[in-house]
Amino acid sequence: MMGAHHAACGAAAWVAATTQIEVHAGRFLPILPESVTLGFGVLDVSPVGVVTGALVTAGAALLPDADHHSATIAHSLPPLSNLLCAGIGAIAGGHRRGTHSLLGVAAFVAVAFVAGLWTVDTVDFGTVYPGAGLLTVLLVSFAAKALKMIPDSMRRSPWAVGLTAGAFVTAFAPEEQFWFPLAVGIGVVVHILGDMLTTGGCNPVYPFRLRRPRSLAHLPVVSQVWRPNGNIAVPVLGNAGSVREWCLLVPVSLYAVGGVGWAITRIDDGATVVARLSGLG
Repeated sequence: MMGAHHAACGAAAWVAATTQIEVHAGRFLPILPESVTLGFGVLDVSPVGVVTGALVTAGAALLPDADHHSATIAHSLPPLSNLLCAGIGAIAGGHRRGTHSLLGVAAFVAVAFVAGLWTVDTVDFGTVYPGAGLLTVLLVSFAAKALKMIPDSMRRSPWAVGLTAGAFVTAFAPEEQFWFPLAVGIGVVVHILGDMLTTGGCNPVYPFRLRRPRSLAHLPVVSQVWRPNGNIAVPVLGNAGSVREWCLLVPVSLYAVGGVGWAITRIDDGATVVARLSGLG
């Protein structure tokens, strides 16, 4: 799956987990029900939490691709991202290995959990979250690069975008302690599931390799799902960047943008947000 689509899926997953938006679909298409509820709303966070979580999850949905030194996100925040991706790739054993497994999910969530524990109580801003903010600088820069929000010619702009988002998350992170590792975990899991929907697939139990028995090689469904190298793939999207992938990701992207926009309109004290961001600068 393409990087921009990973980021969009991550943001959409967070929006779905934290909101329930009622859409009066029947007004536009009579064949549809009068109203449709989008989202599950299983996590109770504020509208600001929806926005901050979507930013973090979009970037976290690109983290597994940090196992490749020449990946797009490796050039998102130079030179830090280049060094980071080279190191992660060496530890993970190469592309689509350690970072695309349950072991990778556990490692990324553990780092996010430790970062989220760092809190500072201030007089002006209350409790702020510098650890989550610092990691957000990197994650949002990943998303901005993948979504092509910043031209390659503007090499210093990713730092500006990442630092701004990091300041926002530092000041306005949801009060729930679990939100940051959960957002990172959702993003990483969404990435792995997305890659498993393409022909290459992933090995979720790396470093173990469950090779397909030869006796099952001629079974049509098994041979497609259980690859010879041990990867698992349900290739309903075909190759990365296929027409089928675009057909799925266009509505997903619209849903993510719409959900974040919906949350922004429900932020009660916008003046306070602006004031606090100005104070951080």
